[in-house]
Amino acid sequence: MDQQKKPTIRISSEPDASADDVRVIEDRIYDFNMQMTGDRNWKPVRIFLRDENGSIRGGIAADLWGGWLNIEFLWVDEDLREQGYATQLMQHVEAEARAYGCRHARVGTHSFQARPFYERLGYQVIAELEDYPPGHSDFLLRKALI
Repeated sequence: MDQQKKPTIRISSEPDASADDVRVIEDRIYDFNMQMTGDRNWKPVRIFLRDENGSIRGGIAADLWGGWLNIEFLWVDEDLREQGYATQLMQHVEAEARAYGCRHARVGTHSFQARPFYERLGYQVIAELEDYPPGHSDFLLRKALI
């Protein structure tokens, strides 16, 4: 009977891990989720605000899967805020999600971030994690896209 040699595994903390290394973990989770649900209809959405030099001045990163738009990040340079750019980014990502067949949207935000902004766009708080970070709250919001 052949006994296979067990691999040597070590735990390594890597706060500066490359995007490619992090993507390995993300891809494994996505693969597992798709295998378990049978829904392999996943699409990343990345929309940017760029100035005349091509520099990124804002953007949104989201994923479409399971009939949902999942907004990971929304950011606009401070000097461009209050000019409608964030609303335009949200309108674009929601339109792309609807075209892809998504029926719902979700986003997380902290109490010191953009909760009122999302609520003005029709998002509703469905969960609050208090004291994260200390003295603040983390909110999960959702919106029907149909």
